[in-house]
Amino acid sequence: MYFITQLATMSYNMSDIWAILILAAPFVATLVALVILIEQITYLKKKSVAPGPTLVLPFLGNVTGLIRNPEKFWDDQADYAKSSPLGISVNYIIGKFMVFTRDSEMSHKIFANVRPDAFQMVGHPFGKKLFGEHNMINLYGQEHKDLRRRIAPNFTPKALATYSDIQQLVILKHLTRWVENNDPKVALRVLARDMNLETSQTVFVGPYLDEEKREGFKVDYNYFNVGVLALPIDIPGFAFRNARLAVERLVERLTRCVEESKKKMVENEEPTCLVDYWMQGMVNEERELQQPLQFPPSPPPPPPPNCSNHQIGAHMFDFLFAAQDASTSALLWAVTLLDSHPEVLKKVREEVESIWKVESNKLITPEQLVSMKYTQAVAREVVRYRAPATLVPHMVHQDFQLAENFTIPKGSIVFPSVYESSFQGFSEPDRFDPDRFYLEERREDQVYKRNYLVFGSGAHQCVGQRYALNLLVLFIAMFTSLIDFKRHRTEGCDDLNFCPTICPKDDCLVSLSKRCANFPALSLP
Repeated sequence: MYFITQLATMSYNMSDIWAILILAAPFVATLVALVILIEQITYLKKKSVAPGPTLVLPFLGNVTGLIRNPEKFWDDQADYAKSSPLGISVNYIIGKFMVFTRDSEMSHKIFANVRPDAFQMVGHPFGKKLFGEHNMINLYGQEHKDLRRRIAPNFTPKALATYSDIQQLVILKHLTRWVENNDPKVALRVLARDMNLETSQTVFVGPYLDEEKREGFKVDYNYFNVGVLALPIDIPGFAFRNARLAVERLVERLTRCVEESKKKMVENEEPTCLVDYWMQGMVNEERELQQPLQFPPSPPPPPPPNCSNHQIGAHMFDFLFAAQDASTSALLWAVTLLDSHPEVLKKVREEVESIWKVESNKLITPEQLVSMKYTQAVAREVVRYRAPATLVPHMVHQDFQLAENFTIPKGSIVFPSVYESSFQGFSEPDRFDPDRFYLEERREDQVYKRNYLVFGSGAHQCVGQRYALNLLVLFIAMFTSLIDFKRHRTEGCDDLNFCPTICPKDDCLVSLSKRCANFPALSLP
């Protein structure tokens, strides 16, 4: 009897709830419609005279199109931008007003105003949580200048020569392995990524990572790679949490490498990798700051800002992240474009063979690398034609007047497109043509310098661009000299795959075979 009474009461209560919901439904629907209307009006007000979609989905905006087909999404944004003399377009993504800049001068204006009251470069939408507060791209002004000044000695000609030798040994090791696997078809993307990871590890902290640590490093970096493209759900079991914890472990490993390197540099040993050059500079700076002998002895000076062992370990991870996916993209497009342009491949092989002999069993010297003028032009054209990092997102801290009749509102996210800039100004920009950078009478690298934004511009221009180009030139020289290759082309294989840098849609599917009688026996001098 009690149960029946309770059930009747529950039924009565449910009836009341349904009645209330039915009565409230019109008000809820009106409120939702009002919120949507306000959101649309706010978007249109921010949009102003800029081209872009007139209506957007509530809150989500056009994120579905971005995820489903990023190539089409960004092509549409570029088409909108072409329709306006401003050279920009707008959209709405997950509650964020978005501005896309196609015009090179507009992009320069953004790069030139990275400061607390204007723009902040962001490597990832949730970069502070993933990389930490002291990521280099979060620094401004004198603090940023001082850090770059201390980094500069890592990329002197002497340092780059050290890295060049290491790069060649790692490239040879992997090219040999690729051929010896005897696979009839192989997708180069994963292979090139693994080669780049070992190159970065060895160049940056080589002698301080043994084989076991390298394997652990590789596992954690794979966690990071997956998490970068995942939803930012920081809960155990989710890819983003795994990536964040992996970054912490990677930075701790790199911090220990910094500590070991510093001990060696205090003993005045010769640098053998990037962290050694960095620590050599730090040790010399500390010695200059030390006070003359006095009693009682003064304590050692504290490290400069952003230069504790842990912070340098974090900066080393920034380098690793910057070097990894972009270089992998460039290598894949180099193979793709050389296969589809046999006349360019022929000229590269002829130039390299006239300068470096495979059978000499000697490393390519810095002087020989510089003399490979055509191969260098090919490398520059590869990254112009297929800029690895197509967009450089920036957050807007304050309203910023980008043009006389358009102001970017605070809280927006801006995407300067270095990819679109690469197709402006240059003669026949849609054509892969290394001669534009090779022939003296053309000199398009100077004539259209403002449109060559592959490495950025302004205070945050890529500090390692010479390192990246050297790696690409060495890879092209060695790959074309040591290996015969054939691309397995299918419909759409050259379409862009965003992952997050751009790669060929088929991950560059090729057949490989040995071109030389024997691979060279290279070793460090």
